Amino acid sequence: MLLFRDFFAWTIIMPFAWAFYSSNDAITDLNPTNFDRLVTQDEAIWVVEFYAPWCGHCQSLVPEYKKVAKALKGIIKVGSVNADEHKSLGSQYGVKGFPTIKIFGSNKRSPIDFNGQRTAKAIADAALAEAKKKIQSVLGGGTSSGDSSSSDDVIELTDENFDKLVLQSEDDWMVEFFAPWCGHCKNLAPEWAKAAKELKGKVKLGALDATVHQGKASEYEVRGYPTIKYFPAGKKRSSSAQNYDGGRVASDIVTWALDKHVANAAPPELIEVIDQSSFDGACEGKPLCVISVLPHILDCDAKCRNKFLQTLRDLGENYKQKMWGWAWSEAVAQQDLETSLEIGGFGYPAMAVVNLKKMKFSVLKGSFSKEGINEFLRDISYGRGQTAPIRGAKKPTINTVTPWDGKDGQLLTEEDIDLSDVDLDDITKDEL
Repeated sequence: MLLFRDFFAWTIIMPFAWAFYSSNDAITDLNPTNFDRLVTQDEAIWVVEFYAPWCGHCQSLVPEYKKVAKALKGIIKVGSVNADEHKSLGSQYGVKGFPTIKIFGSNKRSPIDFNGQRTAKAIADAALAEAKKKIQSVLGGGTSSGDSSSSDDVIELTDENFDKLVLQSEDDWMVEFFAPWCGHCKNLAPEWAKAAKELKGKVKLGALDATVHQGKASEYEVRGYPTIKYFPAGKKRSSSAQNYDGGRVASDIVTWALDKHVANAAPPELIEVIDQSSFDGACEGKPLCVISVLPHILDCDAKCRNKFLQTLRDLGENYKQKMWGWAWSEAVAQQDLETSLEIGGFGYPAMAVVNLKKMKFSVLKGSFSKEGINEFLRDISYGRGQTAPIRGAKKPTINTVTPWDGKDGQLLTEEDIDLSDVDLDDITKDEL
C-alpha cells in the first residue's frame, strides 16, 4: 500500500501515453532541452500547445491542431509540449490546465494566452493577428484600431471613471497609482502590462496618473509612487481597498493577485451525480474530487440530507483554494461508483477522495461530521494517509438517474402500483 505522500508523486504508465503528433504533422515536439533554442531565441512566431496525454479535451483537440499546423506551415511555427511529462516547462509559463495554447510573438518573454474556440480557424486567426502586429511594429506604423498593444490589457483610470469601473464592478481589481516622472513606475510599467495580460479574465489591472487625477490619489492616501491597491470582487467601497505588499515583477504580481482571487472566489459547486456528464463536470481535470454517498431519502429525510449537504458546502468553502471537485450521490444509485471506491453497501453516509489522473483514492475512516471530514481532508492536503487503486484502473460507469427534488421520500401505495398489464399466472411464488 502506498503512503498518501506518494499520492501525487507516484507515476503510472497510462494506456494512452503515446505521442499525439508525428513528424508528418509539422508539429515540433518541444521539451526543456530544445524550447529556448527553438522558440524563445527564434525570431519566428510560434503557436505552442501544452497538453497532457490523459486529458480528454487534449485528445479532442488533436485533429484541429493538426489542421492548424498544416495551414500555417511555412508561415508560423507550431509546436507542442507534453506538460504532464515536462512539468517544469509548463510551470515556467503558468500552465494550470490542459490544453493550454500560447502564442509566442514579438515579446517571447510574455506569450499570449489563446482563449478562443478550439478550432483550427480560431487558432490560426489568432496567430496571424500576432504576425500582423509584429509586421506593423517593424514598419513603425504602430497598431491598427482594434489590435492590442502590450499595455492595452491595463485599463486607464481617471477621477471620472474610477468609481464606475472599479467600485461598481463585481470583479477583482488591482490599481497602480503612478507619476510619469517616477523611475520606479517606469520600471514597473512592462511588468504591470505583462501581469495584466496573464491575469486577463481573472483580475483586472488598472493604472491612474496620480499627478493628473489628484482626487482619487488623495482619497486613497497615496504618498509615494508607485502605490498599488487591491479591490476584492463583489460590492465594494473605498474602504475595501487593500495595500499590495508583493514584489514588482510580473510573476510576483500574478501570484499575489491569484491568491487573492481564489480566496475571494465563490465556493466550489457541490454537484449531484445523476449521469456521466455531471460526474465529469464535478471531477474531470480537478487535482482531487471529494465524493460523498448519502443515505437513501427513505432512510434520511430532506432535513437530514440538507444537513449533510450543508456540511459539505461549508467544507468546500474552507478548501476552495485547493480547486478540488465536490460531488455526491444517493446510496445505491451509482453502484459501480461505490464499488470502484470500496464504499457503500452499508454504513452510509460515506466519502472517498479520488485522483482520476492517478486512478487512486482514499476512503474516510472517521466520522462523517464536519470535524471528522475536516481532519480527513487536512491529512490529504498534507499528503498523509493511505491510498488504493481504483478497481479496474478506469473511471466507473455512471447511471442516469432522476435528480433529487428536495423533498422527503414517499413509499409506494397500492394506488401507485399498476398491475393491469401483469399476468398474475406468470408470477412465481418467489417473485410474490
